[in-house]
Amino acid sequence: MKERRSGVLLHISSLPGNYGIGTFGQSAYDFVDFLERTKQRYWQILPLGTTSYGDSPYQSFSAFAGNTHFIDFELLMKEGWLEGHEIEGIDFGENPTEVDYAKIFYGRRPVLEKVVARMKAQGLPADYQAFLEEQASWLDNFAEYMAIKEHFDLKAWTDWEDDAIRRREPGALAFYREQLADKIDYHRVTQYLFFRQWRELKTYANERGIEIVGDMPIYIAADSSDMWANPQFFKTDEEGRPSVVAGCPPDAFSEIGQLWGNPIYDWEAMKADGFSWWIARLRESFKLYDMVRIDHFIGFASFWEIPVGETTAVNGYRVEAPGFELFAAIKEALGDLNIIAEDLGSVTDKVIELRETTGFPGMKVLQFAFDPHGDSIEAPHNHRRNVVAYTGTHDNSTVRGWYENEVSDEAKAYLDAYSNRHSDESINHAMLRMLFGSVAFMAVATMQDLLELDGSARMNLPNTLGGNWTWRMTKEQLTAEVEANLLDLTTTYRRQNVK
Repeated sequence: MKERRSGVLLHISSLPGNYGIGTFGQSAYDFVDFLERTKQRYWQILPLGTTSYGDSPYQSFSAFAGNTHFIDFELLMKEGWLEGHEIEGIDFGENPTEVDYAKIFYGRRPVLEKVVARMKAQGLPADYQAFLEEQASWLDNFAEYMAIKEHFDLKAWTDWEDDAIRRREPGALAFYREQLADKIDYHRVTQYLFFRQWRELKTYANERGIEIVGDMPIYIAADSSDMWANPQFFKTDEEGRPSVVAGCPPDAFSEIGQLWGNPIYDWEAMKADGFSWWIARLRESFKLYDMVRIDHFIGFASFWEIPVGETTAVNGYRVEAPGFELFAAIKEALGDLNIIAEDLGSVTDKVIELRETTGFPGMKVLQFAFDPHGDSIEAPHNHRRNVVAYTGTHDNSTVRGWYENEVSDEAKAYLDAYSNRHSDESINHAMLRMLFGSVAFMAVATMQDLLELDGSARMNLPNTLGGNWTWRMTKEQLTAEVEANLLDLTTTYRRQNVK
């Protein structure tokens, strides 16, 4: 039987710090120490991949590469690869509670270019060549893609003016590899720095009994090295562009559904290849994380396919997916894996059967639980042992924002009665008390809910572009009272981590 454990959801970008965005620097180590003091077992984060238009970590230029915004400058200074004066006067964003992605994008690149130049001049570290060899299956494609993308003014590969390089013709590849050698090197070296710093942080966490829960988007972006290098694994037209895209059907939350725009996998081609791309993706993910949450797990049973050109998801249609065969192949290749199935949404009998066959724990979200007129499967009294329970996810408002703006008076009365909430108890504490008291083996609280922040601290509002993924915690917010409350909840409900 799985032991009762708990953790905190806080993305790297939301950590406090001096350079506009959270990094793998001292604040990350301080947060691990906070988790250790409060006897947590898990630190859950969002995807670590590069972000593109819209700044979403679920739309990345690569399923394998890391977000170089998270490279910490102060750690580079300790290595002798960066000098303090080289970052003086750069505007990384003035608001310590928000990430300004435009300023980050333009401010960090020249600094990292200086770092790469200095590293090459001094002689690259002894383990750099081993890194290139270890990551060769994806790194060269990614570095070349990003260098060529920058050459074509950051356009997606489907819009590059040179048809030969769009089609990856050998002569064109040889030409751009020579012409853009320095830029390709830049992307290789910065990926080395990303992985070096992340692995050191993860080791520090693991040595203190903290496991990292990563997040894997089910889909990749059309604007990605994966699709450019492996078009045979996607449904495309004669030009190699996506012919259909992903999304969600209309439901109670949206009359037009959700149009994500990601390319759709050609599952027959993937099956014929033994699902090698997925096996490689999970193998690399478990080098980065101890546990992986797979986003939109229901898409492995069936998915919503929308013709290119549609402006909503209304005219999509449901297509079956080979989830049973996929996860059988993954298990045969990699053994049993610590995976969380994000099974929120239209959970059909097939989704349940797939989840139960794999043995992966599903998810429960307390914000979905309190219907005054019905018995919700999300309610704590309906939880099962093999689930991961949350107050909310990155797509929800904070508990305070939800309670103040989205909950009817009737539902509030039901929630107060259900939780036996006292007049002097905050809604956050009542929700956290139910979360930690759940029979679920794993309870995860968002950092915003531990801090009792309002809806302005929300991470993402689905189906909107701009203004998302920006929230940051300040060092001052992580008070002794917050720490004591979390420790009390953890020990009271017997979730403490015993190393």
